[in-house]
Amino acid sequence: MKTALITGGTKGIGKAVAQRFLESGYEVILNYCHDEEAAIATQNEFNGLDYCPVLMRADVSDEGQVKEMFKEILRIYGGIDVLVNNAGISKVNVIQDTTLSDWEEVVGVNLRGVFLCSREAARIMISAGHGSIVNISSIWGEVGASCEVAYSATKGGVIAFTKALAKELAPSRITVNCVSPGVIDTDMNSNLSEEEMEDLINQIPLGRLGGGEDVASAVLFAAEASYITGEVISVGGGFAK
Repeated sequence: MKTALITGGTKGIGKAVAQRFLESGYEVILNYCHDEEAAIATQNEFNGLDYCPVLMRADVSDEGQVKEMFKEILRIYGGIDVLVNNAGISKVNVIQDTTLSDWEEVVGVNLRGVFLCSREAARIMISAGHGSIVNISSIWGEVGASCEVAYSATKGGVIAFTKALAKELAPSRITVNCVSPGVIDTDMNSNLSEEEMEDLINQIPLGRLGGGEDVASAVLFAAEASYITGEVISVGGGFAK
């Protein structure tokens, strides 16, 4: 049975991705950092559907914690087939009110976390001679978002990281792809007013917000497509095209 690690896998897009992989027969590790109550609730919800994902707590921006998480994965499963770098945070503010601490926190989770987890996964996958890494970027990493400079910069960085790592790992039969969600109905967008949300929907050719399941389908496809690598799959209903 194949094994998949989903970082930030207990809420929002990560939770939807985890469910899709569980439904497809994977052993799933759900990484989380702060909200243990929500993590346990998600695990219990999946248990009620006769799935048995494993919870692993680690701050993906912390090198030591990431290394320990992958050691535990090796101990339990002996390897890893798929890494989904989904953990992410955003700080909404104009640049003059964005503190260095804000910037470093967003970069730490969204970009350093992708690097640290990918590095550990690559070491295992290279030895195995196969594997798949799927990074979650954002439409804002493609086109930029006002008042989300740090978030946009990190998500743009994830796209460049994906393209470079795909070339590096291809000789080892490891694929690296990126899924770029548009406006998805998750807690991360809960700060938007009803008017702002309506304006965004009016810009989406398909006329609706995306759901976590829309992103999950693309992630599973990217993970299992053996002859696709270095690609950015936009899941945005035609938004900003």
